[in-house]
Amino acid sequence: MAPFLERSCVAAVGIPGVVKTLANSELFARMPIPLCKHRLSNELLRVMSKRPTLVSRVLCLLATVVVLGLPSDTLAGQQSATRSSGTATKKLSLKKTPAKSTTSAARKRRATRAAAAARAVREAQEPRFKLDDTGALVPDVRAEAAIIYDSATGNVLWESNSNNQRSIASITKVMTAVVFLENSPDLSESVVVDRADVRAASTTYLRAGYTVTKGDLLHLTLIASDNAAARALARVSPYGSAAFIDRMNEKAKDLGLSNTHYEDPSGLLSSNVSSAYDMAKLITFVSSDERIASVMRKQNYQVTSGRRVINIHSTNQLVMRGDVDVQAGKTGFIRNAGYCLATLLKLPQGPQIAVVVLGAKSNAGRFWETRHLFNWFSTKAQDLLGVAPVEASELKPATAN
Repeated sequence: MAPFLERSCVAAVGIPGVVKTLANSELFARMPIPLCKHRLSNELLRVMSKRPTLVSRVLCLLATVVVLGLPSDTLAGQQSATRSSGTATKKLSLKKTPAKSTTSAARKRRATRAAAAARAVREAQEPRFKLDDTGALVPDVRAEAAIIYDSATGNVLWESNSNNQRSIASITKVMTAVVFLENSPDLSESVVVDRADVRAASTTYLRAGYTVTKGDLLHLTLIASDNAAARALARVSPYGSAAFIDRMNEKAKDLGLSNTHYEDPSGLLSSNVSSAYDMAKLITFVSSDERIASVMRKQNYQVTSGRRVINIHSTNQLVMRGDVDVQAGKTGFIRNAGYCLATLLKLPQGPQIAVVVLGAKSNAGRFWETRHLFNWFSTKAQDLLGVAPVEASELKPATAN
């Protein structure tokens, strides 16, 4: 090693040559780093003692320092690269495995939800009954609250938890329409949708800047249950957004809805509460106002904003199917409320009854519960109202949805 190092230090022309020669040394490459450092330290002392000139000492010292660093750094770099490569490979491997696992888990969850939904529909299709205190066979609903209400007399014909105060979700929009129409607004007047109307609106066909008529907003509110449209109605009313809600609560008191309280015009807030009994009274009240009831009976409606054409459909499946005579009705859903439906139905050649279902377990469930109550009442109409019963075949639901 000594002759090699000495020749390199003395004969090299400049430091780069020395560095390159030593760095490429096959002997140096084969040596473990700790041993290499020890050997070079000893050889350096020998060379410097034999070649005491300042140039030789400096060149040898620089060459040794640089060379000692190069392989060490290179090896460290190689080791680091190897570790990084291995880590990257492991990470890639780990990423691939969870991705497959996540996809599989997502599929299982979707399959589980689909199976649960199908099971819920099958269960909802089957009416349930129980014996009351008198031994009579009466409906046993799965919903949290329900009522059959005689719109002509105000009598309760059947009920389950009908006075319990519960969140009513978008059934709120019935009162929104009532208060908005109190001042007989010009429904052909144009309105520009505001950013505040659509912010976190959840369900809406509108965008900030759209220009629609007040009549369009009313249709969007009652047919498609559009939250931004309900907010816009409150905003452009003579009351303004805040005072509009105050007026909603005043109107509820005027109508004797003692369990009803509103916090917003759309129903997105769970603090909008009422009872099945109150909502039966309200849906009966609005059925006499054709400006509201006629809109609620529409299956479809088209809104035009500039060049945009928006086609909307009723959220009320009873209206969409058309096999039950719906005089007025409104759906509602948020998580805290469950699936809700307030509707006024007319028996063939018979009276009108309000049927309200609050807190049903599924979307299909609220419509099936309403059908079951309507069918049961049709067979009991003679006993309850003194009118001829309707053949069950006339009221049998078509298919599940």
